Amino acid sequence: MPGADRAILHVDLDAFFASVEQLDDPGLRGRPVVVGGTGGRGVVAAASYEARAFGVRSAMPVAAARRACPGAVFVAPRPGRYREASAAVMAIVGTFSPLVEQLSIDEAFLDVTGARRRVGEPAEVGRRLREAIAVATGLTASVGIASTKFLAKVASDLAKPDGLLEVPAAGAEAFLAPLPVTRCWGVGPATLARLERLGVTRIGDLVRVGAAGLEPTLGAGLAAHLVALARNDDPRPVVPGGAAKSIGAEETFAADLTSRADCDRELLRLADRVAGRLRSAGCTARTVTLKIRFGDFETRTRARTLPEATAITTAVLDAARSLLDGFDPGRGVRLLGITASNLVEGPGESQTELLVDDDAVHRAATARRGVLDRAVDEVRARYGRGAVQPAVLLESERGPGR
Repeated sequence: MPGADRAILHVDLDAFFASVEQLDDPGLRGRPVVVGGTGGRGVVAAASYEARAFGVRSAMPVAAARRACPGAVFVAPRPGRYREASAAVMAIVGTFSPLVEQLSIDEAFLDVTGARRRVGEPAEVGRRLREAIAVATGLTASVGIASTKFLAKVASDLAKPDGLLEVPAAGAEAFLAPLPVTRCWGVGPATLARLERLGVTRIGDLVRVGAAGLEPTLGAGLAAHLVALARNDDPRPVVPGGAAKSIGAEETFAADLTSRADCDRELLRLADRVAGRLRSAGCTARTVTLKIRFGDFETRTRARTLPEATAITTAVLDAARSLLDGFDPGRGVRLLGITASNLVEGPGESQTELLVDDDAVHRAATARRGVLDRAVDEVRARYGRGAVQPAVLLESERGPGR
């Protein structure tokens, strides 16, 4: 179990995208603001706390958000502006400790255990950090402080919005005990259903039942993991560095796709985007994940780990298409997404495709695809992304399914 003297902060910007919109447009302050696709079939990317009071939540269909909060202001996302605001905040965070682990665009861990003499006690650090962010950027952040990453994250969630909560190590288990078990990482809807059948609804119940009691239902690994969290046993260190853990792209369609050909075409568009981002980031990926959302909003994901890391467009595409084989597009496909993970820095030695084959012809073809991808990247860098596109996409400019 980690030492009780560890001081880990989790800083989380409040309703980040919506807050940036309210910051940039004073007329939006105090009003319900929803950031997301402005078409009828988009999804909510973020909602201000004024909108959340009406039940609007991230990932909710925009149409449902409009019904829940007819008076909300709906704005299209501005990714570039959000990245700019995030960079400003993370620069401030980095002045408090060199041990900063950015989790996403709007949250990060920092370890101030060894910095007490320089920056003060953890609660004082949290107060000063929140103040510095507010003064420099106009944004509010919530901060959780604990001896573990898990509990610091729980604390920041409970401190929202615009708050600070410190949980002493000595009282950590008692603090966690009455909280719902869904606060634990690894408890999704399926796991929750299994836990409820055992009468486990609170984090304290995990300790009561114990790993041995959970194992027949959850398996040894997950059972041990959840009991450890319930006891605030989370030895993971704060790992500095901002390297991306995954690179992805997804698209919600104006009309449901209903044929395999339409889905294949959109997967090509997504694979082209994801592979290009991989090459731009100077890395390759071992795992490709397909995300599919049907017209009834059922969402499924499937992943495939490749024999060798790649950033070749056709390799990413082939993996995604093979994963699509397990689904029926005839149901109506509302959204498709591709994510590349298990990232490896560098271009890789051979950039081989899905099936590693010693056949010289295959290896030569793979090498040619890599050369072609790099040539396309160079043209796009000079003339814009639209300068080069796959022919099948140019032939369907009117949109999928039309």
